[in-house]
Amino acid sequence: MGYERPVIYDYCVVGGGIVGMATAMTLLERHPGAAVLLLEKETEAGRHQTVHNSGVIHAGIYYRPGSLKAELCRRGARATKDFCREHGIPFEAPGKLLVATDESEVARMEALHERARHNDIDVERISRTRLREMEPAVSGRGALLVKETGIVDYGRVCAAMSRVVRSGGGHIEFGAEVTGIRETAERVTVRSGVRSFDARKVIVCGGLQADRLARMAGVDTDFRIVPFRGEYYRLPADRAGIVDHLIYPIPDPSLPFLGVHLTPMIDGSVTVGPNAVLGLSREGYRKRAVRAADVLDYLSFPGFWKVARDNVRTGAVEMRNSLWKRGYLRECRRYAPGLELRDLLPEQAGIRAQAVLRDGTLVHDFLFRETARTVHVCNAPSPAATSAMPIAEMIAAKCDGDGR
Repeated sequence: MGYERPVIYDYCVVGGGIVGMATAMTLLERHPGAAVLLLEKETEAGRHQTVHNSGVIHAGIYYRPGSLKAELCRRGARATKDFCREHGIPFEAPGKLLVATDESEVARMEALHERARHNDIDVERISRTRLREMEPAVSGRGALLVKETGIVDYGRVCAAMSRVVRSGGGHIEFGAEVTGIRETAERVTVRSGVRSFDARKVIVCGGLQADRLARMAGVDTDFRIVPFRGEYYRLPADRAGIVDHLIYPIPDPSLPFLGVHLTPMIDGSVTVGPNAVLGLSREGYRKRAVRAADVLDYLSFPGFWKVARDNVRTGAVEMRNSLWKRGYLRECRRYAPGLELRDLLPEQAGIRAQAVLRDGTLVHDFLFRETARTVHVCNAPSPAATSAMPIAEMIAAKCDGDGR
């Protein structure tokens, strides 16, 4: 018996990444029997940011106390691990070491330790001597051990969520790129080519296309998505045991990026990265991928030029390291001095969807915009994969009128 489309859906979710899939799943859990439709332009779930990342279950140490990231990441880490246990998805919790390599980083490390305390994250100070005992290949003046940090394949998590959505009665349309969104007092009509779908509520989880979809829906957007390309390398198999923990630098608090790190992956490999260079295509993962419309989009936005002026030196260093492999290696060798150029093997890149405000502010927290019948997830970079389920709970609450 074929699926019979209702005249009007209760909810339509646009975007089949992990946040969109978690939202559809949560709506069905919250409203059993509801007519839920998910539209995804690709032929499978989680094609973009969901699978193009380092696969880390973040604990939430970095984020400003009281921010959405701090609150939702802590809850999300627990929810992700619980979901994996329930659905038989492998994950591990090797823990993360944030390594200070000079005096300025030692000072920032102490500030980060205090932030961890405010965020109720279990963190342990590690001396230089103990760091060398724990990780002989790592060099530093000290470190913070974040015990709860884990690793997982988010593609598998997203695929499991899609099965839950379908088993709960939800309908998923792949290959359905949204070309129009029109809201009236009674409903929202979502167009995909020659087809149209009506829903009482529409939730847009557009990731790299979030600003375009918001404008399509008539939302007054004061931001633009600027793509930042994160380039990774993979270590050879005989170097896969170089570290037992995830090894991160102490991040610069003025930037939304964490810096190049070593990450043991759930498949047993180890990746190095990412850097953060300005992307020339929102969804082009090859190194030389260029899409003129994407470049013109941010070049025409005043906020981009303010970001560019404020980060000229950082941007130049990132670009140099992207073009010059030895520069990239130098960043890694600050805390992993035994790495050699031959150890950096090709690995797929990721693209971070970073919202930038008109005044040039980089949006550090999750960002939502709402109308009477739509909710738009406008900025959901890392740790959005970790936080996907509590983000979905917040969205569902907004749809029901009881969310903040």
